[in-house]
Amino acid sequence: MLHIILYEPEIPQNTGALIRLSANMGAHLHLIHPIMFDLSEKRVRRAGLDYAELAEVHEHENLQACLESIQPNRVYALTTKTTRYYTEAKFENGDAFLFGPESRGLPMEVIQSLPEEQRLTIPMIPGGRSLNLANAVSVVAYEAWRQLDFNMEID
Repeated sequence: MLHIILYEPEIPQNTGALIRLSANMGAHLHLIHPIMFDLSEKRVRRAGLDYAELAEVHEHENLQACLESIQPNRVYALTTKTTRYYTEAKFENGDAFLFGPESRGLPMEVIQSLPEEQRLTIPMIPGGRSLNLANAVSVVAYEAWRQLDFNMEID
């Protein structure tokens, strides 16, 4: 299975949409504290519809606790601060994708803690700053799933 990690998510609608995405592709969604909203908020429920019961959503006190818990094969940081496109990576079951908070992205120390080949970006036109978090996760998660022939080990 694939792991989607949201580092300190800020916008409930994005998390709700990613609960729905995770449920439909069999990925596990991991939320790193602090979470800037209450997961029971109406906006989260509305965006996730009735998928919360179908999704594997886990909360973790910090990134280290998350990684110790899931023990991914590899962690890929998605950032605008690299030049390697997500399409250049060869993904495997058990990989994890780490996305930063909507307003500021991943902290530089988190990005730099990973090898250069595990820092990925999504191409944008010159001057583009960032994509919506739920859209960015969807692009990368579906590329990984496509590489796995839309097969996923689900536990």
